Amino acid sequence: MEMVLKNNLKAMRFNKSTMTQAQLAEALDVSRQTIIAIEQGRFNPSVKLALRIAAFFGHRVEDIFYLN
Repeated sequence: MEMVLKNNLKAMRFNKSTMTQAQLAEALDVSRQTIIAIEQGRFNPSVKLALRIAAFFGHRVEDIFYLN
């Protein structure tokens, strides 16, 4: 069975005052397209970016990203 990386990034954005993809992208210094691709599961972030996302939201990486 193939393991697929899933995420709760969209839910995290909405829990943070309905932050837009553009606002999150700007805060992380990445493109909006990167955020879209991560949320849609078309792009797996680097470990560095995953850690930055987790730190930004004040959660563990495992709270945002998980294997299905």
